[in-house]
Amino acid sequence: MRSISIFGATGSVGTSTLDLVRQDRSAWGVKVLTANRNAGALAALAREFNVQDAVVADENCLPELRDALAGSGIAVSGGRAALCEAAAITADVTVAAIVGCAGLEPVMAAIEQGNTIALANKEALVSAGEVMTAAVKNHGATLLPVDSEHNAIFQCLQGGRTEDVRWITLTASGGPLRTWSQERLAAATPAQAVAHPNWDMGAKISVDSATMFNKGLELIEAHHLFPVGLDKLRIVVHPQSVIHSMVEYRDGSTLAQLGPSDMKVPIASCLAWPGRMDTPCEPLDLAGIGTLTFETPDEDRFPATRLAREAALAGGAAPAVLNAANEVAVAAFLDGKIQFTQIAVVVANTLANYAPPPPATLADVMAIDTDARARASAMLESN
Repeated sequence: MRSISIFGATGSVGTSTLDLVRQDRSAWGVKVLTANRNAGALAALAREFNVQDAVVADENCLPELRDALAGSGIAVSGGRAALCEAAAITADVTVAAIVGCAGLEPVMAAIEQGNTIALANKEALVSAGEVMTAAVKNHGATLLPVDSEHNAIFQCLQGGRTEDVRWITLTASGGPLRTWSQERLAAATPAQAVAHPNWDMGAKISVDSATMFNKGLELIEAHHLFPVGLDKLRIVVHPQSVIHSMVEYRDGSTLAQLGPSDMKVPIASCLAWPGRMDTPCEPLDLAGIGTLTFETPDEDRFPATRLAREAALAGGAAPAVLNAANEVAVAAFLDGKIQFTQIAVVVANTLANYAPPPPATLADVMAIDTDARARASAMLESN
């Protein structure tokens, strides 16, 4: 039996992970489950899997969690410090699926224990890439990428050497607004932006897909996960989302990882690594799909990938500023305060007006994130 801890158990990645655990309960012992505020759902999962610890990030929800788990023998706690303490518990696999910078400290706590981490938290490498990768090296931890694109690259690189890589190509669906004109994009509603044609995701990441910021953030992640150089990382739009990414080697061979648009596939890859495991996903029907198409990204209509590449080239604090400003801008768009096309404008202006020193510690990253959010918010209020 292998042990597993899941941070963000009630979110989409967490629930997909638990669905896979349910496929063979005898193979897994669940140590820790956490949630942000959904104490009721967390308590139900904690009882179902007879976990060691249940942690709610919002301490205001702790009384509800305590009541729901009374008499269960499950340890209950709440707050940021409790999340970090739970992340420091040794497990065979720690799934890091807390959304946003709230997940940074638990990820670091798991890294410092030398754990194997199935990483679904983008901010860990986007905002704190240099800090996190240095900690991974120092503590002998293992990072396994859960994002479908990075997991695809990871699989395509197995058995190969990074010095033999000519290109790493991240594929992007292009989102639901891919074919829209600039004028239509300016009038896009939140409901239209989150209506992803291929993936079932939360509102924020769905908007990021529509703007292409999701792919820009993934480019920065890939830069830290696969150190081949930014000049060897590129993006291609692939609307069918069947090929999840590709690696081209110097001999002209291109390896591609294909699969259904279901996060259970990359999660299963991480859980079973270095082996394989069964999933409930339907087999890929290439004949039924018929045609796979590819397009060059349009960085005039969707400047997010250009902004992300520029931030990655600048290094230091720039990726953290980009990520923070994007989160503020997306929230403003979802609240109806700005237009869809203004998301990139807010990010670009924040980057242009805020260039703090490079972060040396996780505390530095968190301070930059806080300051960048404040600046982006002030910019929105002044317009």
